[in-house]
Amino acid sequence: MNFISSTADGSDQLANLRRLIAVRWVALASMAALTVLLPAAFAIPLPTAPLLAIIAITALFNGIALWRSKRADKAAPVELFTHLLVDIAALGALVFFSGGATNPLVSLLLPPVAIAALTLPGRGVLAVGLAAVATYSALMVSYVPLPLSDATRATRLHLLGMWLTFAISALMIAWFVVRMTRLIRVRDAELAARREQVLRDERIMAIGTLAAGAAHELGTPLATMSLVTGELAQDPQLPAAVRDDIALLRQQIAACKEIITGLSRRAGAERLENPGIQPVDRWLAALRQRWHAVRPQAQSRLAVTGAQPAPAVVADPRLEQAILNLLNNAASASAESIDIRLDWTAGPISIEIRDRGPGFPAGVLTQGGRVEFPAHEHGSGIGLMLTRSAIEQVGGRLLLLNLPAGGAVARLELTGEPDARPDPRHR
Repeated sequence: MNFISSTADGSDQLANLRRLIAVRWVALASMAALTVLLPAAFAIPLPTAPLLAIIAITALFNGIALWRSKRADKAAPVELFTHLLVDIAALGALVFFSGGATNPLVSLLLPPVAIAALTLPGRGVLAVGLAAVATYSALMVSYVPLPLSDATRATRLHLLGMWLTFAISALMIAWFVVRMTRLIRVRDAELAARREQVLRDERIMAIGTLAAGAAHELGTPLATMSLVTGELAQDPQLPAAVRDDIALLRQQIAACKEIITGLSRRAGAERLENPGIQPVDRWLAALRQRWHAVRPQAQSRLAVTGAQPAPAVVADPRLEQAILNLLNNAASASAESIDIRLDWTAGPISIEIRDRGPGFPAGVLTQGGRVEFPAHEHGSGIGLMLTRSAIEQVGGRLLLLNLPAGGAVARLELTGEPDARPDPRHR
């Protein structure tokens, strides 16, 4: 059966197989009802015993297929191909005992061909089509005729059967095509989202490469400034106010050097390969202190809620940089104090950063972090895109919203490390 091999995903083939099994149940129930009701309602002499036996055997096969499909995680195209051949054989046997090609139900050989065209590769479709044509051809010369003496009544029954066959075929094909189309649309949407994510990651990787190069080049001028400010601080003739300014300048230079050192480590994948695991409350408090060292003029309040011991998180530098970006955005948007809320009572770890500024523009709420925004007075417009990408890379989620009373909220939801909780004895 190698000629039925396909590059289609096995999970997709399993979904198609389950749909075929569901359709077969409906078809078998309809055939059983027709076999039982037609002889009494229309006085048609049908051989009910062999017909019901064929339906029972097919139902047993369908039950086994259903049991197997519930325990499988994928299916090969050859399985779907085999099922379609079984359908053709079962329908051919039913029609053989009920008039052969003169039975309008013989047109039900078309739905298996249509399903094959939607789900199987070209060779499989050709094989199913040839099997259907061969079965139809055989039924034209070999069958058990129905003894109907009244030609007018036989014609009416034939027309009724043609209508029934058309209705059943149309409903089966339409249902299967609709489900297949929906699956294709979902798959196209997933592919588009993945393609967008790949393009965004490539852009961010390029930015990271430039950042690593800039960090290397900025090391020399920062070292020079550190040396000059150190010499100025030792001048006894400087007034106290100038000394305070020099101390603040040296503090900012040290913070810049720490940032550059972190960039260099990230470029070498030093911290990404072996990130530390820390309690989330201590990790966030230390990160907030680092941020205040760089922006001493900013104010913030940290509120922590949740039962102790706190869950642990991986101190990933990408996540740290994402939170620092959000803190900088909040500080730039509002001159008032920023509220930082940490909570883990509702399941995932939640970190909220609230400001009292004008709120996010509509474009940021809908596309924030997915596209690059034009440069503005507080930044280059790519910070939010870098932030969202970093959070998604560590398995988190970023939500942006405006508060009814004014201000904006950036919420991070993190999974945490449930197996890495700190030992209370070492707290």
